Amino acid sequence: MLRFRLLSVKEIMKRTVQKEGSTPAKRGRPRAFDRAEALRHAMNLFWERGYEGTSVADLTQAMGINKPSLYATFGCKAALFREAIGLYDAQEGEPVQQTLDKEPTARAAVEAVLRHNARAYVDPTKPRGCMIVLSSLLGALEGLEVREFLKESRKRGEASLRWRIERGIGDGDLPATASAATLAAFVGTVMYGLSIQARDGRTCAELEGIVDCAMTAWDALTDPTRPAQRADEPPSPCPRAS
Repeated sequence: MLRFRLLSVKEIMKRTVQKEGSTPAKRGRPRAFDRAEALRHAMNLFWERGYEGTSVADLTQAMGINKPSLYATFGCKAALFREAIGLYDAQEGEPVQQTLDKEPTARAAVEAVLRHNARAYVDPTKPRGCMIVLSSLLGALEGLEVREFLKESRKRGEASLRWRIERGIGDGDLPATASAATLAAFVGTVMYGLSIQARDGRTCAELEGIVDCAMTAWDALTDPTRPAQRADEPPSPCPRAS
């Protein structure tokens, strides 16, 4: 009499795998990936498309990971964006800070920073313009936290400029009547404009021309014979267009 032994599901699966000559996939562990490399891809995508213009699906495709891995590793889209800004700041902002530190005068530092950015903003190996300026100026209410985060990042950049200008006043290469706050805001505004112009397709030579104009304005603003203006003093009203 023949006797048949009932096979368990586990044994059936084992024999099937052996027959097919493959090994069972491991479950419960996400596929390994290079976190730093994935973050770099996310940074470039945010830089190119902005925060709200980049979907989670876009990110997972660019980073080469799935959604569970993205959320498990970075938390959420907004948290990933903040990390991407941190990477951008370390990568693109550090050379600017070094330039501010090493140039002998405030004027030389400001001009060197503007010319550095004019070249960096049109680097063909990277997205054009400044990520912190372009990523999220306007958008839906859901992106308000990100916009506030970027605003604070821009304020820190302006604070670095103000610190260098105040140092120039202290060193005597700028007149004591100069307003460090106004000059820092002016230089920051020029940098934001360079970023937008770069994204709109301007060439490096055209951006350098804008820097030339900015430095001409700087010389007028820092002229020792120019009347002093306090940082908190309201500017003269602009004439109305006729």
